[in-house]
Amino acid sequence: MRSAPHAVIVVTLAVAFGASACSRAEEPKAPPATAESPATAPPDERVVGPLSPDDAKALATMNDRLKEYLDLHVRLERTLPALPKEATPEQIDRNQRALGKLVQEARRNAKLGDIFTPEARPVIVRLLATIFGGPEGAQLKASIMDENPIDVKLAVNGRYPDAVPISTIPPQVLQTLPQLTEDLEYRFIGDRLILLDTHAHIIVDYIEDALPK
Repeated sequence: MRSAPHAVIVVTLAVAFGASACSRAEEPKAPPATAESPATAPPDERVVGPLSPDDAKALATMNDRLKEYLDLHVRLERTLPALPKEATPEQIDRNQRALGKLVQEARRNAKLGDIFTPEARPVIVRLLATIFGGPEGAQLKASIMDENPIDVKLAVNGRYPDAVPISTIPPQVLQTLPQLTEDLEYRFIGDRLILLDTHAHIIVDYIEDALPK
């Protein structure tokens, strides 16, 4: 990936869980500057950039919404019976669907942009364009499109289609976008970037035309 002409910024928009399985998200902290790029930084280092103060502020709005969602997720999940230590696939599926229904009911008025805020969306799209516009961009995109479902109808707060495979996300994308907890994942469906609740199997939000042409 091309190195930026000025310092890139590490963003620690981390949201972490505690309590039983999770804990509440932390407030976004002022990101320290780094000269590293996603191509040269350690794989466990968060690298987002080049990022202006306004960009960081825009991504912080997404972090605020993530915190709200995760608080809801934790509260609803605690109302369900705990899964046994060695749960069967059937028990896991029932638990997942039960949580999904609770989330859908609690977010019955959810809409596009609730998590990927209008402020954060253009920053995320630009960051993705930087990743896929680099020397390895074509190869990274090919790895996604190899198993990426194309013609799939999406709905915010809808269940991820059971028959649709879940696409691979290159580590460069995970390293560069705001960090998520283990209960949420970035995935691509066609050229849309989705935020997937892995416990509820719900599409929390998505961005249209996120994957560069």
